[in-house]
Amino acid sequence: MIMCPKPVIGVPADRRQLDPHPFHMVGEKYLKAVIDGSDAIPLIIPVLAEHLDVDEVLGKVDGILLTGSPSNVEPHRYDGEPSEPGTLHDAHRDAVTLPLARRALDAGIPLLAICRGFQELNVVLGGTLHQKVYEVAGYHSHHENPDDPLDVQYGPSHELNLVQGGLLHRLAGEARVTVNSLHKQGVARLARGVIVEAIADDGLVEAFRVDEVPGFALAVQWHPEWQTTQNDFSMAIFKEFGDACRQYASQRQV
Repeated sequence: MIMCPKPVIGVPADRRQLDPHPFHMVGEKYLKAVIDGSDAIPLIIPVLAEHLDVDEVLGKVDGILLTGSPSNVEPHRYDGEPSEPGTLHDAHRDAVTLPLARRALDAGIPLLAICRGFQELNVVLGGTLHQKVYEVAGYHSHHENPDDPLDVQYGPSHELNLVQGGLLHRLAGEARVTVNSLHKQGVARLARGVIVEAIADDGLVEAFRVDEVPGFALAVQWHPEWQTTQNDFSMAIFKEFGDACRQYASQRQV
């Protein structure tokens, strides 16, 4: 029996200064979720916009995973108000991920966006962000207590309503699920051309898929990459993404 090669999923890095040198890094939990959940090979993409051709990068991969991060999208990217002093940004990541996501959508390359990636994709498509959801009337706090143990930070936090007939509703097999929650930013104006997939118990949009693009394109605000193999819903998301990457790879090889 001929074994098909595993798809390669590109994962753009964060850029961090570990004195005195800059490093390009990706959280291990995302890499393991790609391996265990999508049955694919993760490939870390350095965020060196001035040295990388986006189309050339996309020609080497069968999917793109936009990860979460402690940093926020720079507000000038969506005409937002300046951030408070001390807010962590990553201009190098923005300079790569935003055009990379746009080109991946246009090319039909499967795309899964998580947390910061969810926010990036909303910005790419013309949406805007609340920089502090917990200060917006009507929304509750969606961020973790950093002093808690990791299992508590990533533990069940709130319920989501999954849109009837949507992708996530099909994957979950039920209308309501409970997810973790580790984000301070959130959707202010939802981008056009997307279909809402999940709404938090306070009304905040927490998942969408992109309409009228040739490939798989899903964005979620929570963290399905955390202990993926221990959660059936998370595994279903990464498997669906991996299957889309396999299908794209098979078409690309014809």
